[in-house]
Amino acid sequence: MKDPSRILIRPVISEKSYAGMAQRRYVFKVATDANKIEVKRAVEDAFKVRAAEVNMMVVKGKVRTRMRRGGRVVGRSRDWKKAVVTLQPGETIANLFEGV
Repeated sequence: MKDPSRILIRPVISEKSYAGMAQRRYVFKVATDANKIEVKRAVEDAFKVRAAEVNMMVVKGKVRTRMRRGGRVVGRSRDWKKAVVTLQPGETIANLFEGV
């Protein structure tokens, strides 16, 4: 099994992810080669909780255009994978920002 710190990169900090914490849903940026089973085990090992389900999606990188001396330069940020982990009833992650 892979190390949980290699699978869970960081929690996603946004208004929508904070609102989901009330329904026991936590959002993480995860490794692009990780699957649902690995993410579930990594969350359970890292935070000592039981996960009910994991939903995953690939977030496409944004296209950025900049003007340079030589003309227009088009760049792109990286694609990344996001996992939404729903915990079992009665479970919470108290110290979310210390475990990852």
